Amino acid sequence: MDIWHAIFLGTVQGLTEFLPVSSSGHLVIFQHVFNITQNQLTFDVLVHMGTLLAVFVAFWNDIVTILKRPFDKLTYLIIAGCLPAALAGFLLAPIFEKAFESLLVVGIGLIFTGLILKFSETMSNRNFGLKEVYETSYWDAITIGIIQALAIVPGISRSGSTIAGGLLAGLERDFAARFSFLLSIPVILGAGVFELKDALQTGIPHNLLLPYIIGPMAAALFGYLAIKIVLRLVRGGRLSVFSYYCWTVGLLTLIYYFFK
Repeated sequence: MDIWHAIFLGTVQGLTEFLPVSSSGHLVIFQHVFNITQNQLTFDVLVHMGTLLAVFVAFWNDIVTILKRPFDKLTYLIIAGCLPAALAGFLLAPIFEKAFESLLVVGIGLIFTGLILKFSETMSNRNFGLKEVYETSYWDAITIGIIQALAIVPGISRSGSTIAGGLLAGLERDFAARFSFLLSIPVILGAGVFELKDALQTGIPHNLLLPYIIGPMAAALFGYLAIKIVLRLVRGGRLSVFSYYCWTVGLLTLIYYFFK
């Protein structure tokens, strides 16, 4: 891996992690189209930590508020929203791992992502949500968490599906987006810790030290940019512009799967 390769992968990870287009789905597509088989677990963990840094920077005020008031309702809503994904990841790991081998799953997942983005925004425009933290029920959080658990499947966007779930639950647009990104902190951190043991055993080759530094930096920078873009589009009721991208890539993926 050279520096430009690291920048490219970090940029793709940073953008697709938070734009509603499924980072895992793009990873599977790249692996199949470009025949990428090299195991780069340490690099993957580091770029995920880069995207986590982007969330910390973008939502630092919310994080400080949670740390100052750890027993406030927002903390419990985040815990409730993370439980379904944690249980699904623990109980259904072999099924999800199998899904990462299938372009068919990715194509269908991307089309589903486009549909839920379009549907949730249409419903939100008809009945503008007003729920903030204290109006949001724990059942709302669990429902959003169940949708987040589905996003473990490659092709289904985590950010897109959780924002859509928040809009369908009646959350105010800005809070729906903020809650989605705050939910990503335990998910990204948990995935990173889970893979950290194997990554430490793999280590960082001396000749790849610079790419392994620059890649995560690119992921952090473009992850932050993606967060700002999503927040602006959600507030303006225009997140569904990504529906057309998801449908196009999903359809092309299915065509590639059936006719390659």
